[in-house]
Amino acid sequence: MKVNGTPGRFLTEKAELLASNRSGTYFRPSVAGQRLGAPESMGISTLEPGQRPPTMPPGRRVSIRVQMLDDTQEVFEVSVRHLFLLFCFVSLSSQVWLDLLKPILKQIRRPKNTILRFVVKFFPPDHTQLLEELTRYLFALQIKHDLACGRLTCNESSAALLVSHIVQSEIGDFDEVQCKQHLLNNKYIPVQDALMDKIIEYHRKHVGQTPAESDYQLLEIARRLEMYGVRLYPAKDREGTKLSLAVAHSGVLVFQGHTKINAFNWSKVRKLSFKRKRFLIKLRPDLNSSCQDTLEFMMGSRDCCKVFWKICVEYHAFFRLFEEPKPKPKPVLFTRGSSFRFSGRTQRQVIDYVKDTEFKKVPFERFPTDKAYFIAKELLTTERTYLKDLEVITVSFQKSVEKDEAMPDSLRNLIFANFEPVCKFHETFLKDVEQRLAQWEGRSNAHIKGDYQRIGDVMLKNIQGLKLLTAHLQKHSEALLELERMCRSSRKLEGLCRDFELQKVCYLPLNIFFLRPLHRLMHYKQILERLCKHYPPTHDDFRDSRAALADVSEMVVQLHGTLIKMENFQKLLELKKDLIGIDNLALPGREFIRLGCLSKLSGKGLQQRIMFLTDGLIYHDEWGVPHSFTLFGQRQSVVVAASSASEMEKWVEDIKMAIELADKCNGPSAEILSSSFTDKSPEESSADQESDDDLSASRTSLEWQTPHRSNTTVHVCWHRNTSVSMVDFSVALENQLSGNLLRKFKNSNGWQKLWVVFTNFSLFFYKTHQDEYPLASLPLLGYSITIPSESENIHKDYVFKLHFKSHVYYFRSESEYTFERWMEVIRSATCSSSHIRSLSRKEPHVY
Repeated sequence: MKVNGTPGRFLTEKAELLASNRSGTYFRPSVAGQRLGAPESMGISTLEPGQRPPTMPPGRRVSIRVQMLDDTQEVFEVSVRHLFLLFCFVSLSSQVWLDLLKPILKQIRRPKNTILRFVVKFFPPDHTQLLEELTRYLFALQIKHDLACGRLTCNESSAALLVSHIVQSEIGDFDEVQCKQHLLNNKYIPVQDALMDKIIEYHRKHVGQTPAESDYQLLEIARRLEMYGVRLYPAKDREGTKLSLAVAHSGVLVFQGHTKINAFNWSKVRKLSFKRKRFLIKLRPDLNSSCQDTLEFMMGSRDCCKVFWKICVEYHAFFRLFEEPKPKPKPVLFTRGSSFRFSGRTQRQVIDYVKDTEFKKVPFERFPTDKAYFIAKELLTTERTYLKDLEVITVSFQKSVEKDEAMPDSLRNLIFANFEPVCKFHETFLKDVEQRLAQWEGRSNAHIKGDYQRIGDVMLKNIQGLKLLTAHLQKHSEALLELERMCRSSRKLEGLCRDFELQKVCYLPLNIFFLRPLHRLMHYKQILERLCKHYPPTHDDFRDSRAALADVSEMVVQLHGTLIKMENFQKLLELKKDLIGIDNLALPGREFIRLGCLSKLSGKGLQQRIMFLTDGLIYHDEWGVPHSFTLFGQRQSVVVAASSASEMEKWVEDIKMAIELADKCNGPSAEILSSSFTDKSPEESSADQESDDDLSASRTSLEWQTPHRSNTTVHVCWHRNTSVSMVDFSVALENQLSGNLLRKFKNSNGWQKLWVVFTNFSLFFYKTHQDEYPLASLPLLGYSITIPSESENIHKDYVFKLHFKSHVYYFRSESEYTFERWMEVIRSATCSSSHIRSLSRKEPHVY
C-alpha cells in the first residue's frame, strides 16, 4: 500500500472494497487524488519488493460506486468473476491495498444499488508521524465523519473546539455572520445548536490559521480523546453483561457504553483466538495480579468473532512487530486453524524506509491547481485590502471628523454620502467571492451540488451592480478637490487632516484613499483580462467573464480622464506637504512629471537636492561632471548631476517629453523646483534603517517600525538617491497585490508568515488580513528583485529575493502563479522604465 510517505498503513479499514491476492480484481485509477491536487503515483508501498499490483482479469465487469472521505463518489469497474476474492489494487491519491469483509459480498449481489465507503483503518497514536499534508487532510476528514455520526464522543468543550477548527478550515477567518450561517447550514456534531456560541467563541481565536494548520490542530485534539480511532464490536462477558470490544495501537480495549473499563496492552497479551462465537484473550502470567490468565467474550456470530480477530492480528502486526510476519508452512495432510496473517510493511518498516532512502515528499496543493482559481484568489485577497482602504474613509476618518466640528456639513455629506454606499456594496461583493472560493477549495459542501469552479458569473453580477454606483464614483474626485479647498481656508480642518495622517490606520497619504475606487476598476479590468486570456471560448465561465470585462472596460473609459487628473493633483498635494518652502505647487494646469534626488553644482561643489520637474525644460550636457546637465527655465538655470547614467537618462527623456508636451499644448515654459533636504531627523533616516542587524532583536513581533509616515516618496528618493515619474506612480497604484507570504531575513533560519500588501512602491506587513494597520513597511525604491542562487542555501520553492546594498530579504509564496504575480507587480513598480513609455498613458478601450 502507499500512504504518501506516512509511516504506516493507516488508510485502509473496511473501505469495503474488493481485492485479490490471487489473480486479482482491478479497479480503474480513481480521480480523487487528482481532485486533491496529488500526482497519480506516489508514496510508499507496503508491497514487498518485486511485487506488482494485480491486473484486470477477463470476464464481465460491473460498476461499483464508492463514497470517498470528502463525500464525493467514484465509480470503479470490477470483474464479476472475482467478487469473492480478498484483495484488490486501488488508487486514491496514493496506491492503497484495501480489505474486503465478508458482509460486503452479501451486499454486492446488486452492485448498482450498493454504495461502499472508503474509511481509515489504522489510526496512528501520534499525528506528527503523518509526514504529508494530504494524508493529514484525509485523516481530518475521517475525524469529521466520526464526529458527525457520534462515534467520536467527547465533552462539550472538546466538541466545540474540534468543530471550530473544522469551520476555520472550511470558511477561513472569523466573520460572525458568515460563521453563524455556515453552522446553520452544516451539521458537524449532533448537539451543535446547543454549542453554537462556544464554537463561535473558539473560531474567533483562529484568525490567520490555514486549512493545513486547522487539520493539524484537529488531529492534535482528537488523538487525546478516549474514543479516538475506536470501532466498537458488541460482545458480552461470562456473566452476560453487555460490553463492546475494540482494538487500538496499544492493544485490546473493553468498553461499557462509551466508557473504557479495561485495556489489555499488547505486551501483556500472549495469544488471541476464537472458537465459534467466543473470543479468547490469553494473558501472560503475572504474579502480582489476581486476574485469570484467559478472558472470554461472547460475540454475535462466528463471522463477527473472526472479523474482529483478524483486525486484532493486523493491528498487532502493524504497530507491534518490527517486520512483516513470515507465512506459516503449508501442512502436508490437513490444515488446522486459520492461515490468515498481516501482509505488507509494518509501521516500523515504513518509518525506517523513509529515514534510509531519499524519499521525496509529495507536492500537495489543498486547493485546485487551475490558473483560474489563482486569479480568483487574487481577486479575493486584493478585495480584502480594498475594503479595508474604503473603511479608512468611512470608519476611521469619519470617526475623527465626528470628534471635531472643523469640517462643514456640506463637505461631510459630499465625502461620506458618496463613500458609504460603495463600501457597503463591496462588503457584499467580498462575501460573494469568499463563498465561491470556499466552494472551489472544497471547504463547502456546495461543490457536490454542481459546477462551482467559476468566478466570471460572480464578477458579472457585481460589476453590473457597481455600474449603478457610477455617480458616486464620479463624486469622489469632487470630494478630494473640495477637501483641499476647505483645508486652504481652514487651519483647523487642515490640522485635523494632518493629525489623522499620523494615525497608524492611515498608512498612506490620506488623498490616495480618495482615488482607491477608481484604481480598483483598473484592477478588475486586469483580473478579467487575465481570466479571459486563460479561458478557451468554449469554457462555461468564458461568456460571463467576457461580459464582465466589457462592462468594467466601459466604466474605465468613462472615468479615465478623471483618474489621470486626480492622480496628478494627488501627487502635487503630497509634494506640497513634503517639500517645505515651496508654495503653490497644486496650481491649475500644472503637471507633475518627475521627482527625485539630483546633485546641484554650486560654488561649494555638488550638493544633494530633491528636484521636482513640471511641464517642460531645456537642457544640455556640460561641465565634465559625470552624469551632469544644465537646466534652463524662465527664471533660473542650474547645473545638476544624477547618481548614475540610468538615472540621468530617465531625467533627460522625461525633460524631452515635457518640452514636447508644453509645445503641443502651447503651455508655459519649463520649470524645475528644488529643495534642500539635509536635516537628518529619525523620521527621514528610517529608510536606511532596515538591515538585519537592526531588526534582529524583534524579528517575530515586527515591532521595528520607526515613527509613522517616515517612508514617503520624497524621503525614500532622498535616501536611496533615485527618482520616480508620474507614469511610475500610476503604474505602482494600478499594480497592487495582497496575500500571505513567508518572510526570512538573510541571517535567520525560520520563516515568518505575514499578510503582505504591496502598494505605492512599498510592502506593508500585517500579521493577518484583519489587522487594522500595518506593523511594519519596506519601501522598495532602489531594491532589486531576483531569484536566490544555489549558494544561498534556500532550497525552497517559489522564493524571491529583495536586496538593496547589504539589505536582503527572502519571501516565499504559496504557488507558482502567486510567485510569478509578486515578481511581476514588484518589477513593474520598482524597475522604472518610464523613459520608454508615453507620458500620457494609453487610452483604455471597451471590449
